Amino acid sequence: MARHQQFGGFGGGANMQQLMRQAQKLQEQMTRAQEDIDSREFTAQAGGGMVNVVVTGKKEVKAIEIKPECVDPDDVEMLQDMILAAVNEALRTAEETRNNELSKLAPGMGGMF
Repeated sequence: MARHQQFGGFGGGANMQQLMRQAQKLQEQMTRAQEDIDSREFTAQAGGGMVNVVVTGKKEVKAIEIKPECVDPDDVEMLQDMILAAVNEALRTAEETRNNELSKLAPGMGGMF
């Protein structure tokens, strides 16, 4: 009589069903976490608060605030640099938050989100 091999060492059908339920639960948790992060706002500053940028978790720029006293027509390049710095920092914060929170749900998969 041939012996039936268990599926990938996971055991019979009951164990496979349990594994599938766990995978589905993890997927639902990750979807909820992603939706939560997407709805959040992340703020960053540059130039000592002269430029403030708000981005969403979806990495969309929502607002840019520039204090009038930092607008120097003779040094537009500095203003541009402050805006870039604030935007990039806000986006970096949003991305780090996404990676950190999703990797808590699925350890060992950090950086994949």
